[in-house]
Amino acid sequence: MAKYRKLGRTSDQRKALLRNQVTNLLYHGKIVTTETKAKEVRKIAEGLIAMAVREKDNFETVTVTAKVARKDAEGKRVKEVVDGKKVTVYDEVQKEIKKDMPSRLHARRQMNKVLYPVTEVPAKAAGRKKNTKEINMTDKLFDEIAPKYVDRNGGYTRIIKIGPRKGDAAMEVVLELV
Repeated sequence: MAKYRKLGRTSDQRKALLRNQVTNLLYHGKIVTTETKAKEVRKIAEGLIAMAVREKDNFETVTVTAKVARKDAEGKRVKEVVDGKKVTVYDEVQKEIKKDMPSRLHARRQMNKVLYPVTEVPAKAAGRKKNTKEINMTDKLFDEIAPKYVDRNGGYTRIIKIGPRKGDAAMEVVLELV
């Protein structure tokens, strides 16, 4: 017996489809798809959420000293002349950063194998590259999704049937995070 559904696709197409749907499920919170695809996406998504819940608090906070360029009122770097050359002036700043423990780092890398990078485009600046921002899906999993499910032992997703699709009568469902 097979361990997974083939979905009528070659392995690379199937992996790409499932990665895309898992990423969209975690980014948007719910997706509409066919029942068989939803059951496959559910397996992968629940595994990622369980991993995020397990490793949620597995980090240490470290204080580091960083060099940051000094900026003027307009936001441009301040430069001074040293030995006939213009040199940027730097200030030392104390920053607190999260340092992942080895198991959390491993979990983060396992998640990055599945999740696609997401670029968010604001509605009013659609089509402009300037205002886009990259969303780190692993951070979203650790910081937003995992804390919701700390007290829950599995069952992070729900499948709701919404009826047959008009074109081919495939059963359509809504797959959503609980």
